[in-house]
Amino acid sequence: MDSSFPDLEVDLREFNESYFMESSSCNIVSLAMSLLSIIIAFIGLAENAIVLWHLGFHMHRNAFAVYILNLAVANFLFLCTHIVFSLETITVNFHSINTYIILFLNTMCTLAYLAGVSMITAISVEYWLSVIWSNWYHGRRPKHTSAFICTLLWAVSFLLSLPHEIICGLLDNIYNWGICWKFKLIIVVWLLVVFVVLSLSNQALLFRIFCGSQQTPMTRLFVTIVLTALVVLICGFPFGICIYFLYWTTDVYFIMPCNSFHETIFLLSAVNSCANPIICLLVGSIKHCQFQCGSLRLILQRAIQDTPEEEDEEVEEVVEQEGGEEDEEDEETTTL
Repeated sequence: MDSSFPDLEVDLREFNESYFMESSSCNIVSLAMSLLSIIIAFIGLAENAIVLWHLGFHMHRNAFAVYILNLAVANFLFLCTHIVFSLETITVNFHSINTYIILFLNTMCTLAYLAGVSMITAISVEYWLSVIWSNWYHGRRPKHTSAFICTLLWAVSFLLSLPHEIICGLLDNIYNWGICWKFKLIIVVWLLVVFVVLSLSNQALLFRIFCGSQQTPMTRLFVTIVLTALVVLICGFPFGICIYFLYWTTDVYFIMPCNSFHETIFLLSAVNSCANPIICLLVGSIKHCQFQCGSLRLILQRAIQDTPEEEDEEVEEVVEQEGGEEDEEDEETTTL
């Protein structure tokens, strides 16, 4: 009798055991990353809700606050869809989501993502214009420019997202492959344009602040914009490149252990949507190189204030007076 059969059985048994252990560990890694994404997304929802509440109802909005308000809306919508998709990944073995619901969620996810990265670019470009052409910006800039640009960016994002999801999602078959590829290519081109403009505008800002012949004071708004743009470049754009450019390149999903490339990209996108409120809180809390506490409204007002730190005391007094007046109005309403 051939003695190689027992060895073959042992090898097969060892292979099956190692494969089972590897697949189990990979499932644990995937589950852990999905749960971490959900936790970060819920934290981001609370943060962006706070920003929406204060900027939307309790603060005077300047040109840049309008952008940050719309950015918070985009991040909030993106995190909502992110949570649903993460929960669907965890519970995929228990139930399936309706096709039309998936279409709606994909459209909202793409819309919010494109609007978010576009808002960051618009903020960076407008701040660069305010530094380069300060006299024109403060004297001749139309009053509702920020609202108009935000509306335009939302419209462009919607026109890019809805046809893409209908063609590539609802009507996905071999005959629509070429059309779907073209829509994805259009989105990738838009993302590349946004990436280049965002990178160049921030480089120009840094050069102007630190190396320019004319001394330009650094403001908290400048720090907020640069840090937010840096997070978007590192954590935000990989999501778009992965979803829309590497859609048919399956080899990229195997470059990380346990094929966790997709989970990693989703985790980074959740971090990106949570970053802006945290940056605003950190930048607004620092005063004279020290952390100082205060109301959330005051901290947010500091973070978006385009004035040198020495001039912020006047703005803070105005904000505190407005806060005191609102508190008195609330007490009168409660008494009545």
